Amino acid sequence: MTDNKTPNRRSLLKGAAVAAGAMAAPMVATAQTTTSLRFQSTWPSKDIFHEYAMDFASKVNAMSGGKLKIEVLPSGSVVPAFQLLEAVNKGTLDGGHGVVAYHYGKQSALALWGSGPAFGMDPNMVLAWHNYGGGKALLEEIYKSINMDVVSYLYGPMPTQPFGWFKKPIAKLADVKGTKFRTVGLAVDMYTDMGAAVNPLPGGEIVPALDRGLIDGAEFNNATSDRLLGFPDVVKNCMLQSFHQSGEQFEILFNKGKYNSLPAELKAMIDYGVQAASADMSWKAIDRNSKDYVELKKGGVKFYKTHDAILQAQLASWDKIIDKKGAENPLFKKVIESQKAYAERTTAWQNDYMVDFKMASRHYFGKKPAKKA
Repeated sequence: MTDNKTPNRRSLLKGAAVAAGAMAAPMVATAQTTTSLRFQSTWPSKDIFHEYAMDFASKVNAMSGGKLKIEVLPSGSVVPAFQLLEAVNKGTLDGGHGVVAYHYGKQSALALWGSGPAFGMDPNMVLAWHNYGGGKALLEEIYKSINMDVVSYLYGPMPTQPFGWFKKPIAKLADVKGTKFRTVGLAVDMYTDMGAAVNPLPGGEIVPALDRGLIDGAEFNNATSDRLLGFPDVVKNCMLQSFHQSGEQFEILFNKGKYNSLPAELKAMIDYGVQAASADMSWKAIDRNSKDYVELKKGGVKFYKTHDAILQAQLASWDKIIDKKGAENPLFKKVIESQKAYAERTTAWQNDYMVDFKMASRHYFGKKPAKKA
């Protein structure tokens, strides 16, 4: 009688062969795949705005641990600056970095994320409206209405932009009339209403146009960008403070198909990467803009505060624009009503709670504000 618990010779040989085969089999490592995305910014490589785009990509790339690689090319590498949205929509580019106001020609309501006084909201408050007050859903609705299959992230509240650089200071409202001026978005309508002859040139074309006398004045954005782009090389007068673009922010675009194909963990990294880049950009802008403001003064640039009469005229022109555009475009009206309702609550809170920081600054440093032209 055979004991079932005792292995026979055949089973022992079979077990040994299996064990030997397992030991001989090589260990197979699972290779990590990298998803590569090609982006283009709307900015020349020397501009700090392109640096901001690179900063965002670096943050996401680092967080992904090699799973995602976003490559950012400067403006014009694949398409001209103002064709970025179409290129991302078609998949010619996987994504891009720019501003919503540059898409104004496709749907006028898009300019409301950059142009105008935003009912008294500062740039960070406009972002609060976008993320918590209904702006994000409205932007998605607008993109859908013009058949743009993209995913949009807004971030990076820009400091209030100067009125602009001029060959001669703009001392009074009458000086605006007949001036050949560069701006973009609904600021085009604002300055046209104020009597200027407006040319919406891309960033890289502004200084050459000023140098050749094709325009008399132009705005771009901030002390650092303006200095790097060469404004002080061709004109020496800069008018500070304006309502034409006082609440703008940057946009990071993704082709929707590319974005949807990413795993959830990479989408989360992008989401938090946008938030981190937004905060970092705000801090960097304060540091760099203030340093370059000092250097511009050292270089002989004269800064003037835009006269209150011109600022009031901007607001009056803006009122006419939003009434006209709102009557023509239901989506425009929808955005305006949303912004206005949010601004009524939030600006009341901010204006009542915020102390006058200028008082403390003047107390300690005795600096006087920029003189009037």
